[in-house]
Amino acid sequence: MSRPLAPASLATRLARLARIPAHLARGLWLSRRFVSLAPARQDRTSAAWSRRLLAILGVRVHATHVPDGAGLGTLLVANHVSWLDIFALYTVAPGIFVAKSEIAGWPVLGRLVTNVGTIFIERGRGRHARRTNERIVATLAERGRVIVFPEGTTTDGTHVRRFHAALLQPAIAAGGMVQPVLIRYTDGRGHPNHAADYVGDTSLAQSLWSIVSARRLVAEIEFLAPLAAAQAERRTLAHAAHDAIARALDPAHAGSVPETPRDPRAAPPSASPATRTPYPARADSA
Repeated sequence: MSRPLAPASLATRLARLARIPAHLARGLWLSRRFVSLAPARQDRTSAAWSRRLLAILGVRVHATHVPDGAGLGTLLVANHVSWLDIFALYTVAPGIFVAKSEIAGWPVLGRLVTNVGTIFIERGRGRHARRTNERIVATLAERGRVIVFPEGTTTDGTHVRRFHAALLQPAIAAGGMVQPVLIRYTDGRGHPNHAADYVGDTSLAQSLWSIVSARRLVAEIEFLAPLAAAQAERRTLAHAAHDAIARALDPAHAGSVPETPRDPRAAPPSASPATRTPYPARADSA
């Protein structure tokens, strides 16, 4: 068995951290004119900015089976490990991101999210649920791509939590596709790397320090076979997407995927108008 990699040197960690403020400032500047750009230009801008951020942090992305073309009209559903997930996804498959509303209050990042946009899900505001679904459905119907983490929280990457089936309803209503996506972090040698984990009481600052301290951190993204959503029952669809990701993560667990939780027939919680963002919301503890 190979030895675990030693952490990055203190000089490397500090150098990585020192480059982040300027990149965030550039992001704020770019975001001020983001909404005026054509969708294709928005995607290129988000992808380029995310690639640069990951490079600064010392994170490499290795993606397999990336959909040809724009992959439009598709709801990407991925397991959720870290706040890095969305940046990693944006490098290869940018789109409209659905996030919890808490991120709007984050310093600096909250303003970036507000400027470049997101579909904010607000808990306990069921009266606005229909608007949330309608915006997502409209985006999918216009051949757009929407990204969601149906677990609703993060894990340590060793398992996949239950999916909230209501979050897949817009794909059914739009008659689109659901694309399961597996995200995991390794040391580049096939061994898990938990430096990016964002669970429990871990703060953003602690998580950031853990990431820049990693000598080698690779975000592995595997796009799995898409599922037709038209005429599907949402719990069945959620189970199929969950099973695909769980099986890709650990083939030994195939067929043992937990049932999706009972969800109300109403759509997901309320949302702001759909816009685009490369930023995920702070997750709950696993």
